[in-house]
Parts: sequence; C-alpha cells; structure tokens
Amino acid sequence: MNAELDLVAQVRSQFPGLDQDVHGKPLIYLDNAASSQMCVAAIEAVDHFARHDRSNVHRGAHELGQRATQAMEDARAVVQRFIGAAHEDEIVFTRGTTDSINLVAGSLGAMFSAGDEVVITEMEHHSNIVPWQLLAARAGIKVRVAAVDDRGVLDLDGLIGLIGPRTRLVSVAHVSNSLGTVNPVGEIIDAAHDRGVPVLLDGAQAIPHVLVDVASLDVDLYAFSGHKVFAPNGIGVLYGKRELLRTMPPYQGGGEMIDEVSFEGTTFAEPPARFEAGTPNVSGIVGLGAALSWLMSQDRAALAAHEHALVEAADAMLAAMPGIRRIGTAPGKQGACSFVMEGVPGADVGTLLDMQGIAVRTGHHCTQPLMRRFGIDGTVRASFSFYNTMDEVEALERGLHKVRRMVGGA
Repeated sequence: MNAELDLVAQVRSQFPGLDQDVHGKPLIYLDNAASSQMCVAAIEAVDHFARHDRSNVHRGAHELGQRATQAMEDARAVVQRFIGAAHEDEIVFTRGTTDSINLVAGSLGAMFSAGDEVVITEMEHHSNIVPWQLLAARAGIKVRVAAVDDRGVLDLDGLIGLIGPRTRLVSVAHVSNSLGTVNPVGEIIDAAHDRGVPVLLDGAQAIPHVLVDVASLDVDLYAFSGHKVFAPNGIGVLYGKRELLRTMPPYQGGGEMIDEVSFEGTTFAEPPARFEAGTPNVSGIVGLGAALSWLMSQDRAALAAHEHALVEAADAMLAAMPGIRRIGTAPGKQGACSFVMEGVPGADVGTLLDMQGIAVRTGHHCTQPLMRRFGIDGTVRASFSFYNTMDEVEALERGLHKVRRMVGGA
C-alpha cells in the first residue's frame, strides 16, 4: 500500500493543475473523460517550442524550420511506438478524435455508394454518429445501429448480424465515454474482417486507460485525442494501415498535402502528408509527443491497477447509496461512473459538488441516443485517472450525501 501511495504521489506531482483550490476547497478533479489534466512534460515541451523552436514545418531552409520539422516528426515516431503501429507514415495528425472520424467519413466515405452501410452502436459519441448521418444525407448510405443491454453491454451477436454484403465499415467506440463499457473490439475486428469489412475504433476513452496495440488488434483505423491523455487540446491522431491510407483520397485541399499542382490538375502526396493540409498544430504535436513519452516511462500496469481500484470503489459506493441509479454496470468498465440521483436534476448535483471542490460532468455527454435508450436526459459522471486517490472517492461519497441533505432528502 505504501508503494502505491508513493507512486500516486509521484504521479500527482507531475500535474500542477491538481494543486489548487476551488471555492476555497482543494480541487478534486473527476472530469477526466472530458479532458485530463496536462502533465509537466507536455507543458514544458510546449513552452520550449514556443520560446525556442517556433517556426513552420517542412521545406524551411533555416535552423528554426528544421528544428520544428524534426520535433514534429520525432513526435510522430513516439505515437507510432505508443500504439504499436508498424510504420511512422501510418500516423496522421488531426485536431482530435472528432476530426479523425470526419476525415474517414470524408475520405474513405467518398468511395461509398448509395445503399452501402456503416455499422455503429447505440453507445457512440455524437462524433461517431453525425459524420455518418451527414454522409447518408450526401451519398445515400445507410447507418445501422447495434443495441446495448440494460447494463450498457454491447449486443455482440446483434452487431455481427448487421454486417452484410453492403457493409463498408464498422465504426465503434473502444471504450464508452458515458458508460465506461469496454467493447470486445478483438472479436468485432475478427468478425468484420471475416466478411472483408474494415474497422474504425474511436479510441478517445481507451487510450488513457488501456494498452493499445493496433498491430496486435489488426484494426484498420484508430482515432484518439491528445486532451484525453495528458496532452494539449486541439491535437489528435488517426492511425490507418498503410495500404488502406494509400487508397483513400484527400479529405481537405491545400498546402503540404500535394505532390504537384497546376491549373490543369493536382497530384497528391503519399500519406500521412496527404491528410495533413495546411500548417499543423506543431506545438500541440510536440506536447502530445512529450506526454506519451512521459507515460511510456511510467509503470503503466501499476497505474492501471490503481485506477481500476478507484472505479470499482466508486461504483460500489454508488451502488450502496440510496436514491442513486447507476447508468452503466458492465463488468470490467474503465474510467467512468455515471449515475442519476432520484429527485435531483443532474445540473444541480454538479453545481453543489463543485461548491465542495469536486469537479464532475453532467448532461448527455454527447450521447443523446444512449441517454434515450436508458429513458433519461443525462447523468452525473465521475471519471477517474491514475492521479486520483481513494480519499477523493470518499470525498465524492461525502459530497453526494451533503447534496442530498441540501436538497431536503433523507
């Protein structure tokens, strides 16, 4: 136990955002599914780039341009190692998971025809629903939706049954942002590949919690965001198998993504440059690389075990509390504990917890179809990272009891 406490204390020291008071109370940050705090390594890398290396990348003959380019490509190599990709050119920098999924919808989706199908699930974030609906309106494709049960567990057989001769892509969350459900992505990928269908995984919620190896998964496309994994906002990644990316047309046009331009026509660069039009978010890329390098230097198994214990403790606490309905009770869930308090609007719960220094998120969490499936408008979501503590879980319990007393409950 002492070793675990020492590990958590050491890790917490790398996140200065945790060391502050809110409303006169020490901050208890339980909104990690929305955005994690930034680690010192990322903060310092962004600061160093801004102070010393700020320049545009590629083709710069001067020293700063060369340093900026090198920093960007070094970060690409870090991402490759972090997710186990076979090649650096399989790493495309984007603005985040939403941008990555829209890239796939706009690029790979451009090769779909009316009547083709994309399979998703009821638990998807809006960023993995709306791009396919836009493609449906634009190109006449169909979006087919696999159900989840009352625990928030995916109906795997039902999903596999939706994969038919017109299916062109299966696109699912690796981990649900609202429920914490970890989907059986290996089985999904195998079933889709047996039918010749590629798979896109929304990894935004998985990447900070589980070890992701895209080569072992044999996944075709994998998207994630930096701001979920201790890095800056506005930076993300789309991994794609090299052979698949080479078949995909550009998503946007502009500088950097071209081979040769004339008024008669344009030829395009090989991936990843083909999908990185315009000046990239170099400082964000540098920060992402630093955050992932720092994370790889840690005892990730020990941190994951600590974090899982926090989620289990919080879930057990909520299960034992009168007047609380848990939303999402899948076994082995990661990161998030969502619930509703009987008779108290979620926004009120969140506000009253905030006055106690406890930061949670309320609302539909960009999963309105999932909320409707459970017959609710939204939830209160406490989401954890490895820098949280058991003391904070206990503080959440006291905070919820105080909320109940404040609104006149038992």
